[in-house]
Amino acid sequence: MSLDRLPFINPAIRKEIDQKLFDIEREHAVRILFAVESGSRAWGFPSADSDYDVRFVYVHEQDWYLSLTPGRDVIEQPVTEIWDINGWDIRKALNLLLKPNPVLVEWLSSPVHYRWSDAADQLVALGHKTSDSTAYLHHYLRLGSQQKHLAEMACAKTGVTHYKRLFYALRPAMAIRWIRMKPGVVPPMNFQELCAGVGLNAQEKTEIDHLLALKMKLGENALEPSVLVLDTLIEMEFEWAREQASVPPAAGLHAEAETLFRTIVRGPVS
Repeated sequence: MSLDRLPFINPAIRKEIDQKLFDIEREHAVRILFAVESGSRAWGFPSADSDYDVRFVYVHEQDWYLSLTPGRDVIEQPVTEIWDINGWDIRKALNLLLKPNPVLVEWLSSPVHYRWSDAADQLVALGHKTSDSTAYLHHYLRLGSQQKHLAEMACAKTGVTHYKRLFYALRPAMAIRWIRMKPGVVPPMNFQELCAGVGLNAQEKTEIDHLLALKMKLGENALEPSVLVLDTLIEMEFEWAREQASVPPAAGLHAEAETLFRTIVRGPVS
């Protein structure tokens, strides 16, 4: 499988995103710790008309956290055909990371950075300490099963399904396969890298490469008949995930997260 399809963001788009992030900081009086691409562009299989899924984590000034009335802990921009931009406050992010939260860990492993800081590196380190939890398995199973169900419903009616549905089921299946084969190692966000590390056979590689080429050429709503070999692969990994027992997240991280929270809120020492 080719690994040369690395995520590319047009410099003009990067400049526009940077301006939007600057406007968010100014409007909400926050400091963005990191901002990344989180959707199909970061995964490595965007369609010709994919939007930009920008995700970020931010911190307020220290006094904001000392209020009697807790403030809103998310910032969301209006979703358009081009932009899907939202972020979480650092306190919300750290509490989710302790559960752990695979979505946030994926943001932190994105190959496309729009903003990055030392605090982001510290969040990465903390996130890796929760990577042995089967919360990851349950997340990918839930995510993939929903998309698989929708794809099967569409295929039953019309005999075809959206590329988007297929890949949104296939990617979680590959992440589960990675966890099964490489326990304790966080699955990479990039789809090509993910597939390259899980021992696919020649037929599976061929079918995935074929669909990747079509999806990246066509639009989000393009249709394709169901692919038996991939349907079988997806269901096999989902079935394995269903059989796994729940394991509690790593203990002893709450104090570490509290310390990191205070350090970030106090800000860099000048």
